[in-house]
Amino acid sequence: MRLLFTTLLLPAAAVAGTGLDGTWKTNMASLKTTGKPIVLLLAGGEYTCSSCNPPYTVKADGTEHKVTGRAYFDTAQVTITGTNSAEIVLKQGSKEVVRFSDTLSADGTTLTSEVTNHMGAQTVTDEVIAKRVAAAPAGSHPLSGSWQDQQHLRGNLRTVQYRMTSEGFQMRWNGQSYDAKFDGKEYPVAGDPGKTTVSLKKIDDSTVEETDHRQGKVVDEIRLVLAKDGNTIAVIDKDIALGQTTTYTLEKQR
Repeated sequence: MRLLFTTLLLPAAAVAGTGLDGTWKTNMASLKTTGKPIVLLLAGGEYTCSSCNPPYTVKADGTEHKVTGRAYFDTAQVTITGTNSAEIVLKQGSKEVVRFSDTLSADGTTLTSEVTNHMGAQTVTDEVIAKRVAAAPAGSHPLSGSWQDQQHLRGNLRTVQYRMTSEGFQMRWNGQSYDAKFDGKEYPVAGDPGKTTVSLKKIDDSTVEETDHRQGKVVDEIRLVLAKDGNTIAVIDKDIALGQTTTYTLEKQR
């Protein structure tokens, strides 16, 4: 299924000598995603995620199948677990990367996805509610159709640390980190299996813009804006690859 990397979009960093310095916690109720919907098709014994970048199709037979062109996984296993449910397991080599356990509501309008993500030092879990925005094609499994993420009900490992100096910015989250300068060059995200690199731009002492690169392409543009009272950071994350924008608020812990 799609990679709901909103759980990965929560950068972690601690900023020295500025209001951005410290540990920040995501307000889950503030998470909102707009833009292109997730488009899935489960029919004819096959599973297709046409909104994924790049799109992929595998047999929905409960066994692992090779997937190419993906930074985070190289096999996908899709199992139909019921008339209104399915499970998608993505692996990189022998390591499970993420698992989606999806269940459709009785009226067919709401998709609940239990997400288990193993890409960091600790396992990240999330529960995501998506609303149907286009019907399932005739003869397909009810999970098919177009879906828009609406709500994140829970999520662990929600804190991130930032540190900013006159020359650059540091981020720490769940075993992943970067220490990048404000020079426009690309710097690696340590601990990220997708081999993401970041380039940074300092707008002022309260605003930082981050551009994420993966497989030679720009995949995300993230803007962090510190509130005047210094207690929250407004995050705008534009997922270039998926055509979606996620906004949320970070609340200062210390």
